[in-house]
Amino acid sequence: MNLSRLRLITFDVTDTLLKFRSSPGRQYGEIGALYGVLADDNALAANFKAHWYKLNKEHPNFGLTTGLGWDNWWKHIIAGTFQDSKFNINDKKLDAISKHLIDLYRTSNCWQQCFGTLGLLTYLRSKKVPLGIISNFDPRLTQTLQNTKLLPHFGFVITSYEVGFEKPDKRIFEEAMKASGIKDLKPEECLHIGDTPILDYFGAKNCGWNAILVHDKSYEQLKEKYGDVDRERVFASLYDLHKHFVDTSDEKFVKVESNL
Repeated sequence: MNLSRLRLITFDVTDTLLKFRSSPGRQYGEIGALYGVLADDNALAANFKAHWYKLNKEHPNFGLTTGLGWDNWWKHIIAGTFQDSKFNINDKKLDAISKHLIDLYRTSNCWQQCFGTLGLLTYLRSKKVPLGIISNFDPRLTQTLQNTKLLPHFGFVITSYEVGFEKPDKRIFEEAMKASGIKDLKPEECLHIGDTPILDYFGAKNCGWNAILVHDKSYEQLKEKYGDVDRERVFASLYDLHKHFVDTSDEKFVKVESNL
């Protein structure tokens, strides 16, 4: 892919630029223990997953569409995760645990950069390519990116909650083009990089953008499950994508280490 033809590159965040330092089950267990609630991490993990899917279905986009609101959305998940573990926790303690976890997930205590993140971003900035974020996320994202030292790399951050629609909706990609401030920008001059085939890869392709999928499954597995995925647009990590950009431009690859 020729970078010189691109005028805008956007990224997904979760499992593309950043990943959890530990699983939600373990993280919830550690914070619960601080308040005297000793629950099994595996049970918490299963409960978290069940409540996440339930809330996502009943109250899409972090509760925006139903008026629940993103903070109450997460409080419902946290409460259900612990209550399903058969703990009789009073409301005051549950509120304290919820607030602690909601605040904690803004920080680098919960998040770390994915392999190759810093090297790729540093390289793209050296090429003067404008960068942005398009993420199905709540309003904490900007602070999370700041705390993980990624925010300075990006000209704008778009979250589904703040613009009112989620990937793969074409409108969120259109909002990114507007937010870039680039005059006469065309969809074919844009590239989106993410880890989710439906939301990121096909979401971008369906609105005329270029797309790259960062995924640890083999191309054969992806093609079997999702169909028309371009083999040359699938990379195992941002490190591999960085090397690809350098190799196709006959430059020397320089590895950049994250300090997180």
